[in-house]
Amino acid sequence: MREQFIWVTTRRIRPGTLEEFERAWRPEPCPQGLRQAYAYWSEDGQEITGVSFWDSKEDCDAWRNSDSEMRRREAMEPYVVEEKEGFYRGRELAIPVR
Repeated sequence: MREQFIWVTTRRIRPGTLEEFERAWRPEPCPQGLRQAYAYWSEDGQEITGVSFWDSKEDCDAWRNSDSEMRRREAMEPYVVEEKEGFYRGRELAIPVR
């Protein structure tokens, strides 16, 4: 199975700011090497986990160090209370058919 490169961020945001945060969160332009991205919200809308799949660690690092990402983080800053992130390598697990 093909190895995957994944960047995961989890942010706790201020109550009632999910809509504004989501507008600020979307990257412009779309990063080079980004294959797919997902966002998951907690029931109360105060915690968001983003999972993005990349062609390589180098592509992800280039985006993380870019001016576009710096501007995106500045736009999100007023809404973010806490942030954790990590970069991972992995692969799909085969689930047995029952």
